[in-house]
Amino acid sequence: MSDEKEIVNNRQAYFEYHILDKYEAGAVLLGTEVKSVMAGRIQLKESFVQIKDSEVWLLGAHISHYSHGNINNHDVLRPRKLLLHKREIEKLVKETTQKGMTLVVTRIYWKNGRIKFEIGMAKGKKLYDKRETEMRRTLEKETRAELKQKLR
Repeated sequence: MSDEKEIVNNRQAYFEYHILDKYEAGAVLLGTEVKSVMAGRIQLKESFVQIKDSEVWLLGAHISHYSHGNINNHDVLRPRKLLLHKREIEKLVKETTQKGMTLVVTRIYWKNGRIKFEIGMAKGKKLYDKRETEMRRTLEKETRAELKQKLR
């Protein structure tokens, strides 16, 4: 089994979308970006994945400047290329051309000395789906609280 250490989990993606399929991708990052990501200084809230000219790009992800970086520090919002196999990219292109399908980063983790991005094939949730998810979460939270009280 490979050693995986989670860096960031995009919980907002699970709230906004139904995640149908997941892919593991590498990324082309600069040295200061790697240091910042390892410190957990990345924000995926407004980010999305786009396919241009048979290449997969991560757009809108904010990787903060590395604190010990010099004048050559990276641009915080630059587009970053994600690395996938050609077959996977072709499959993603085919699926995203369907109505309502989009690509989002669901989590970032460290695997075998490399930073990996988990890309989710997602379909947007309707407002009532979001309400239902929120209600289910609240119900589970209340149930756990009651069980905890009974165990005391």
